[in-house]
Amino acid sequence: MKIRLPKHLISKIIRAVVEFELIEDNDKILIGISGGKDSLFLTYTLALLRERLKKKFSLSALTINPQFNNDFNVSAVTDFCKQLDIEHTVQDVDINSVINNPNNKRNPCFTCAYFRRAAMNRYANEIGANKVAYAHHLDDAVETFFMSLLSSGQLNTFQPKTYLDRSKITVIRPLVYLREYEIVKFISDSDFKPVKSPCPIDGKTNRQTVKDLINNLSRQFPNLFSHLTACIRKNAVGELWEPPKTLIEMRDVYNTYI
Repeated sequence: MKIRLPKHLISKIIRAVVEFELIEDNDKILIGISGGKDSLFLTYTLALLRERLKKKFSLSALTINPQFNNDFNVSAVTDFCKQLDIEHTVQDVDINSVINNPNNKRNPCFTCAYFRRAAMNRYANEIGANKVAYAHHLDDAVETFFMSLLSSGQLNTFQPKTYLDRSKITVIRPLVYLREYEIVKFISDSDFKPVKSPCPIDGKTNRQTVKDLINNLSRQFPNLFSHLTACIRKNAVGELWEPPKTLIEMRDVYNTYI
């Protein structure tokens, strides 16, 4: 397969790789590929970087079958990876049973993500991969930030590069400077055929709600997305209150008032 990307996409990807030092010599990178548009694009992108970067690294790919239904067929993903000279493996992980267990009180999206990550890290250790690559883009980072604010009152999002002490794996996200619409346009103009998500609540999640909220608010506040993007940087923190004090910490001052 001849791999080509528009210059404006390559420049954003290279910037992320260089700025956050995502790829080094002798890396063995395991790609999380669901078959959706983002992970197909990530796989294609890493195959291109393998050809163009001065760094020498290897690639493999893993698809997790969460067993939500019996129609999960990723043979097209296997063929896609084969054309890119990337070994592709599929692993069955019965996430469906865990989510539907009456004793499971966790949010289903949290449970699914937890077991997917655990399976990815285990397999990475099995094959000697030192890095796992995910296809999260800038929209994902901004939505995660906004979700954190709404659901927990914290300012938090994922990092472009994260080292996991327990599994000794480094997670990298080379697409963090790309907007989702850029990936959608590239995929729609190509011959790629994304696999439909097997998730039974696809399009009905809290993330989808936040995505829709950002899109709706952007009609009234056109700069909302760029402002939220600026907010995910540590230097965006301005004047904030100090953390709340305990009664013990306030006791001496309290006694001067009451």
